[in-house]
Amino acid sequence: MPFTVGLTGGIASGKSAVAMAFERLGIPVLDADVVAREIVAPPSPTLGAITREFGREYLQPDGALDRRRLREHVFANAAARRKLEQITHPAIRQRLMQWRDAQTAPYCILTVAILLESGMDSLVDRILVVDASEEAQLQRLQSRDGTNEVLARQMLASQTSRAQRLARADDVIENGASMDHLRQSARHLHERYLRCSQGSERR
Repeated sequence: MPFTVGLTGGIASGKSAVAMAFERLGIPVLDADVVAREIVAPPSPTLGAITREFGREYLQPDGALDRRRLREHVFANAAARRKLEQITHPAIRQRLMQWRDAQTAPYCILTVAILLESGMDSLVDRILVVDASEEAQLQRLQSRDGTNEVLARQMLASQTSRAQRLARADDVIENGASMDHLRQSARHLHERYLRCSQGSERR
């Protein structure tokens, strides 16, 4: 198993920008959000399980999952969110493990928004947190996805707190400056992770 970094952070904290910086350095990255979309593509067993649990009203006319409608439902209903996670998390976890174990680069990165909440931190050797203020997250979430403020706050509240994430972090990138700052931070950590993968620095 290659040395694996878990990249996480609050919703709309800038994880994708940081992941892209590592990809530009030649490091393989897999985003759990991409996996989550793949495992519900029709006619997957996971989509079938979601349909049986929540009903066909959460499907689009072409049979694909209406992700926006389901998201609005589960973020307003904690019990529904837990049911959805019970269906999707095992499949996501298995796909992440398969991909991780197949990598041949010195190290790889798994991007998981709910790395700590889901227990998927057990899949990684080191945790990198992208940190941003709640105000910045709310602004990005609303402008990026067209999410209303009520849903945006529900989504933030569903995740572990900023303080809890930072307490669990091995490394932190502050996303309050420029893209150059993010890239420089990634390059600095890249050198550290190469040393970790070679055993020349403690993991």
